Amino acid sequence: MKKIVVAAVLLIIGQAAIWSQITTATDVGIQISSLPELKVSGIQSWTIPMFQGEGALTKGNNLKASARLELTPIDLQLGGDLVLTPIAFLQFGFGGRIGSGWNIKLFGGDLYGIGINTQKNDGTNKGQINGSAFEGMFWNVHANGLFQFDLAAILPGAWNHVVFQTTHEINYKGLTSAQPGDAWIFQNDFAENQNGFNYYGSFVLGYQMPIILNMVALMAEVNTYLYDTSNGDQWGDSSGRWIFSLLGNFNISPRFSAALIAQLRTVREYTDSTSDSTKRVEKPFYQTRSYSSTKFEFYRVALLMSIKLL
Repeated sequence: MKKIVVAAVLLIIGQAAIWSQITTATDVGIQISSLPELKVSGIQSWTIPMFQGEGALTKGNNLKASARLELTPIDLQLGGDLVLTPIAFLQFGFGGRIGSGWNIKLFGGDLYGIGINTQKNDGTNKGQINGSAFEGMFWNVHANGLFQFDLAAILPGAWNHVVFQTTHEINYKGLTSAQPGDAWIFQNDFAENQNGFNYYGSFVLGYQMPIILNMVALMAEVNTYLYDTSNGDQWGDSSGRWIFSLLGNFNISPRFSAALIAQLRTVREYTDSTSDSTKRVEKPFYQTRSYSSTKFEFYRVALLMSIKLL
């Protein structure tokens, strides 16, 4: 009996020691861009020391949990993530989000937060977006792995932080109002989503500095549908869409940082002389087009600001 009591006391003491080391953070993020677009985010995070050792590769091991609320002029989302760092150069993440949207007119055009993309029945083969505010819930679950490397881990020095990071994610996203095979739109995207699996990958090469401009980097991102839709190769359904970014991050104060990003992206061209970037009302329904090639175009300039409240 005494052994049980002692073990219980030691367990309680151990758990109390762990909980006393948990750190929390409350942040607000604001994103604006030349598209134009606006996004405001609120993030609450908790970092729990876990599997820590004495060496450089394990002393910072932890489990980070976060909850997020995001609002744009056309949608609202809630999300959560768990990120485990078992060793300095690896992370594994799991999470999900849920949200819905609405449609508005801005600068003479329509912005679609949510809706079903269908082909018109007027003989023009053009696409149309059908749906009203909050008609269906968007949801997403994902799992990812991240590998990162910092030259300063081998050659210590404040000016030796040449960093590389790559992330690979499999996610499943869906819209509750969509039937199997239906195409749908969310956040005014290309309106070619379906309920199914997707792949996301990113690659970052950067240089960190101990000055206000604390990082410059090149980043490449790719999103690929994994729907295996019948005849999908005709319109390039499994052809990944890439975004290439040049960014600079400014650490203005301990509570405020800002990143300025210039981006190019790939868009698909079709045999009917239309492309991804053509205005949606002028395009045929995407499943009636024939993919011919890919080109680069200017995407946007974006400013991301992060404010640490707590």
